[in-house]
Amino acid sequence: MSRKPTYSGLPTTGMPAHIAIIMDGNGRWARARHRPRVFGHSQGVKTVRRVVEDASEIGVKCLTLYSFSTENWTRPKAEIRALFNLLREYVESDLDTLHGRNVRVRILGSRSGLTPDLLQLIHRVEETTKDNTAFDLNIAFNYGGRDELLRAAARATAAGCDWAAMSEDDFAPFLDTAGLPDVDLVIRTSGEKRISNFLLWQAAYAEFVFTDVLWPDFDLSDLKSAISEFNSRSRRFGNLEPSEVA
Repeated sequence: MSRKPTYSGLPTTGMPAHIAIIMDGNGRWARARHRPRVFGHSQGVKTVRRVVEDASEIGVKCLTLYSFSTENWTRPKAEIRALFNLLREYVESDLDTLHGRNVRVRILGSRSGLTPDLLQLIHRVEETTKDNTAFDLNIAFNYGGRDELLRAAARATAAGCDWAAMSEDDFAPFLDTAGLPDVDLVIRTSGEKRISNFLLWQAAYAEFVFTDVLWPDFDLSDLKSAISEFNSRSRRFGNLEPSEVA
């Protein structure tokens, strides 16, 4: 990671503590260049590296990237294999660098359907980085928001929780994101305007920014633009503006 980006022009206050990104548009990016979809996904991994570095450098403390959803199993088998291989390659090639930069890595999502070697890799990266504190990088892989809620409910039930007395704070520790702040900002690339079953609980009061930029082209200027838009909004969490209170 030798690139030295410029971080000027950002607000000194109001930086979102947790940004989540729906990385969309790899296939369209590749098609526009008459290349296979897998080529777009491989370029998307390069963007992941850039964005992780940029986000940590500008003061974001937590970043969650949506890389493979529970619905993506309907894609062609060759593309699924390629996506799995890209996760392997990213984790294996970048683990030492991320660990050296004090980054904690978590893989959010169901373990169902994952191969034994991938499960071992996930365990290794999470165990290696579990005590790191500078930056939280979460990769949502084989993830679906509804599936997460069902798995969390099953864990809460197994723990003997009293559902009649349970509060939101009681339930949150059973989520994949236990111990992390709720999402402040969700960014979706490629011009689509859907949440796509992503962090349904955690993004309840997030601000959403949709950009037409395809994920392989997403860069620091796009990240800064999204953060600037976030800071231009009034986050009321269901409350009235002070001027509206009688």
